[in-house]
Amino acid sequence: MNLLILLYLINFVRTLVIILAIYLGIRLIRRYILPILIDKGIKNMHEKMHEQQRHQQKPHRPEGDVTIETPESNSRQRKDDGEYVDFEEVD
Repeated sequence: MNLLILLYLINFVRTLVIILAIYLGIRLIRRYILPILIDKGIKNMHEKMHEQQRHQQKPHRPEGDVTIETPESNSRQRKDDGEYVDFEEVD
């Protein structure tokens, strides 16, 4: 009977130690490791945003420089469509 109680208490203490270790491990991760991972993620996202902004900005041109920019379209224009000219009838 004493052996059974002793084994029960040993298993109970072992379970409490495991629960305490898991609790302390979670606290350690939340307090120290998680903020580091979040900071790295934010810095990485910040760098990607800056890279996209630099990529999207048009190059600076000096005043008076004339350029023609045409939008790129994926739709094909047929050669026989011609050009549409809007006009008004004069009486």
